Amino acid sequence: MTRGERLFIGGRWVAPELGHYEVIDPATEEVVGLAPEASREQVYAAAAAAREAVDGWSRTAPEERARILARTAEIIRDRAGPYAELARAESGATTTTARGMQVAVGAARFDRYARGALEPVEEPLPPQINEAGPMGRAGVLGALAVRRPVGVVTCITSYNNPWGNPAGKIAPALAMGNTVVVKPAPQDPLSVFRLAEALAEAGAPPGVVNVVTGSRPEVGEAAVEAPDVDMVSFTGSTAVGRAIAEACGRGMKRQLMELGGKGAALVFDDADLAAAVTGIGTTFSFYSGQICTAPTRVLAQRGVYERLVEGLARYAGALKVGDPRARDTVVGPVISAAHRDRVEAYVALGRKEGARLVTGGERPAPDRGWYVAPTLFADCTPGMRVVREEIFGPVVSVLPFDDEEEGIALADDSEYGLIDYVWSGDVARAFRVAGRLRAGGVGINTVGRNMEAPFGGFKQSGVGRDVGSYALRAYSELQSLVWPG
Repeated sequence: MTRGERLFIGGRWVAPELGHYEVIDPATEEVVGLAPEASREQVYAAAAAAREAVDGWSRTAPEERARILARTAEIIRDRAGPYAELARAESGATTTTARGMQVAVGAARFDRYARGALEPVEEPLPPQINEAGPMGRAGVLGALAVRRPVGVVTCITSYNNPWGNPAGKIAPALAMGNTVVVKPAPQDPLSVFRLAEALAEAGAPPGVVNVVTGSRPEVGEAAVEAPDVDMVSFTGSTAVGRAIAEACGRGMKRQLMELGGKGAALVFDDADLAAAVTGIGTTFSFYSGQICTAPTRVLAQRGVYERLVEGLARYAGALKVGDPRARDTVVGPVISAAHRDRVEAYVALGRKEGARLVTGGERPAPDRGWYVAPTLFADCTPGMRVVREEIFGPVVSVLPFDDEEEGIALADDSEYGLIDYVWSGDVARAFRVAGRLRAGGVGINTVGRNMEAPFGGFKQSGVGRDVGSYALRAYSELQSLVWPG
């Protein structure tokens, strides 16, 4: 019999008041485990436990916070094998991705913010000379800007990385002296319970980390609306982000939002096409396109348009789709049957809209599991929904452009603005174009990430920035200290 998980509230494992729901392996459609269905009252209790713990944790020496975070990273690495297997089973990621991009990234983020806990929080400001007046005698005023903890942070995480995404919220929040209520995505929450166990074993005091789960929207709503919550950090869809922002606005709660994306990849005539194909091909090969930073909207200058389409078609055709446990599998399933149906509906829509289906479009062979074939559309136009809307699957749309100005205009013709990409052999042009794109990040001849660079979106792709030291700022409030010199 599969063991049902318990909620983690105030340092205790608590039975859920509303029972459990099944977590399903997207590759086999078998039950991986039973996740708790928290009641609204239990979510509020988790926030209250975090509130009770915040004073003590915020006054804990930074060195002690650093020790606990570093120890958590060690525990995760020591158990990387079973943790990765759990992540693979509940998320559908390939074994390589579960090990290298989920569990390993989770450990790395705890290591990074163990160091982050020791970063200075004070910024000295220039002294100010004041003339005598109604506010007092003439004098010199010194000042400091000091980062303080926000308080209780609700962390609502995405399903596409059940280790890296929660770790990227929890670790910097704790490093800054906040306490957290974690509400994982309902599709794959089990890994977060293992993360909570690791933190408790590493010495995190009761109430510093709390985990509540549920398949119903009410659980997330309660985690946002709980009176004891000061800030919400959310990764997910723009539609849900808007609802959270409205709730936060009513309570004047701080927000950090990493939302949807429809990354534009501008490929100029002088680009290294092999590099561009490999980079854009990550939409097919990395977690079945379920990633907000994917370059799904390809803008190809006419001189390389057909060659780029041919290269992407060959790339997609060479990828093995199937059991994510197999060593040679590159494309595993998407997260659920409902999401597979959604992606397939977009593929049907693209054909109806008049896009040319170059490859994909048919359901892959496995009898069980929720698979979508890597799909490539060419001859698209800017108004097509497959071009404008986030599909969150292994689907790439290609549009032609003539000159630099048209390429930039097409790239910015989107409500999203998370990460765009530019491929060009003219580095000066690549940087010039990047500077004109309305996106929170631009990859120049790469889809790689620098994990100290600020991450977040323009327009409908989010509010705020995290990663590196920017995450420490995101999970803090600024306080000014002024004194006579």
